[in-house]
Amino acid sequence: MSDPYAAPAREAVHERPIDGFGTVRILPLDPQADADVLHAWVSEERAAFWGMNGLSRARIREIYAHMDTLAAHHAFLAVVDGTPAALLQTYEPEADRVGECYEVRPGDIGLHLLIAPAGQNGPRPGWTSALLTSFAAYCLLGLDRRRIVVDPDVRNEKAIARFVRQGFEKGPAVVLPEIDIPDVYLPEKHAQLAFLTREVAFPGDA
Repeated sequence: MSDPYAAPAREAVHERPIDGFGTVRILPLDPQADADVLHAWVSEERAAFWGMNGLSRARIREIYAHMDTLAAHHAFLAVVDGTPAALLQTYEPEADRVGECYEVRPGDIGLHLLIAPAGQNGPRPGWTSALLTSFAAYCLLGLDRRRIVVDPDVRNEKAIARFVRQGFEKGPAVVLPEIDIPDVYLPEKHAQLAFLTREVAFPGDA
């Protein structure tokens, strides 16, 4: 069976081999082609903090089609050896509501991340860390940024702990303001900011 995510149909913006797991390829999200995968992921109870539970496939496609028109926000599908593994969104903090809640530095980049559910063989030790390393490499090395900021919900203790284990330093707990404009609605969010610098993630490349 052919790989629908393979080049030249889907050119990766970043590739990184991970020992024991395969090659992580970060592809620009296709709102139409990837709608079924995204709908399945965000509809699960485990993805409640992503904020899309209950949305239709068509609405999810619309949301990401709109994001595709934005200059400061970008969505990607991470694929490992032909299998979708995560939804990755990057953004410029100064163009996002998070920029109202902390002092943005030159070289900052925002990251939202949704890891795919475990496959039929169950969780794989080290899998999430391997993916996070690949995504950090894309943001900090591939895009030549200095620091990643994440803003998980304060109630999402599992995600916060995962970021801390990866080397992120916890910042302040903040309240991201509600956004209600045409094409975009985001409710108020109580978030825990955390930061990962290039010096910490990749000291040899800092």
